Amino acid sequence: MAGDGTIFGAMLQEFDEAARILNLEPGIWKILTSPRRQIIVSCPVQMDSGEIEVFTGYRVQYNIALGPAKGGIRYHPDVSLDEIRALAAWMTWKCAVAQIPFGGAKGGVVCDPTSLSRRELEALTRRYVAEIIDAIGPEKDIPAPDVNTNDQIMAWVMDTYSMHVGQTTTGVVTGKPVELGGSKGRREATGRGVMIVTLEAARHLGIEVNGATVAVQGFGNVGSVSADLLAEAGAKIVAVADHKGGVFNPRGLDVAKMIAYARDCRTVDGFPGGEPLTNEELFRLDVDILIPAALENQITLENACDIRAKIITEGANGPTTPDAHKQLHERGIFVIPDILANCGGVTASYFEWVQDRHGYFWEEREVNERLEAKMRQAFDAVLQTGLTYAVDMRTAAYICAINRVATVTKMRGMYA
Repeated sequence: MAGDGTIFGAMLQEFDEAARILNLEPGIWKILTSPRRQIIVSCPVQMDSGEIEVFTGYRVQYNIALGPAKGGIRYHPDVSLDEIRALAAWMTWKCAVAQIPFGGAKGGVVCDPTSLSRRELEALTRRYVAEIIDAIGPEKDIPAPDVNTNDQIMAWVMDTYSMHVGQTTTGVVTGKPVELGGSKGRREATGRGVMIVTLEAARHLGIEVNGATVAVQGFGNVGSVSADLLAEAGAKIVAVADHKGGVFNPRGLDVAKMIAYARDCRTVDGFPGGEPLTNEELFRLDVDILIPAALENQITLENACDIRAKIITEGANGPTTPDAHKQLHERGIFVIPDILANCGGVTASYFEWVQDRHGYFWEEREVNERLEAKMRQAFDAVLQTGLTYAVDMRTAAYICAINRVATVTKMRGMYA
């Protein structure tokens, strides 16, 4: 339920405010706050030691009114059904905001992938896919990479599915290696989308991007690409932090060197280009732009009052609690919500799915041009909705998304 302290409850809080403004019909309200399908599976795996471990896996298909379900698979010790349910809901709204013909889904396995060998990781992936195989497919539910999963794991997903159905089916998953039907530009797409909407927000607010200061929390795929592209656009990346620590340099960090350092050391902690910095200190910095690109619930009521950024671009899913967001809005901080800010990834996944189905692949320039057009279109639609209803960008994004899904749900009618 909304406000019950769960991640799904936080999603419902955000949903409810927009639904009330739309005067959403009670029946449609119930449909759009009820996950369509929730799958829990046990995945036994023989470990390298010869012992058997049983891992718990989840796949939630939240809504398929707009098209096949779409959403990543994450491997993490803290994966839970509540988290996956909330992320599947956010994927539903994200696809609707991006105006692509997908519903929302999410999957996850409770594990610490850093403690698994490559063989164990492959065995776990294949067993998980085998357990949910009846639920996925290029016209049913299309997984993708997420936290702690990558293109190699997606290749294993594609191969496992293909072996079961007896034919190579590249369109069952996105985020694959280019050699296996992946799309050029897909890996950078989420971070590129973050960069695009950040530039749009700066333009709207009259902030000069050249020399604008940026702090980034999280330096995985999204955080590193966002930082790199914003630096290319002229911004000054002054602080980066991850789960182990961070670094600060008011004159600007060398992002290219930091990416190489993080690739070798698996953290930015200890990077020699600046002074040590904690996550708590990063949120207190006086910067123009803050990009939380780590995990959920990083900006809370406890630290929201310390934030001094003019723009917050949510590269991660659900990094800000509803109560914290309300405070940020009241203080005049322009927040670009996750369902808009990081929808570049699912948009490029849509492009990959389209290319797989047609068997014809685009050059990276074309992918990036199409992505920029889509992201600008989505940002403008949310901005105009916010101005029309006199609401913040998060509420505006939900209004756009809920209205689209509700409209299609009513058009499709009730199957009995």
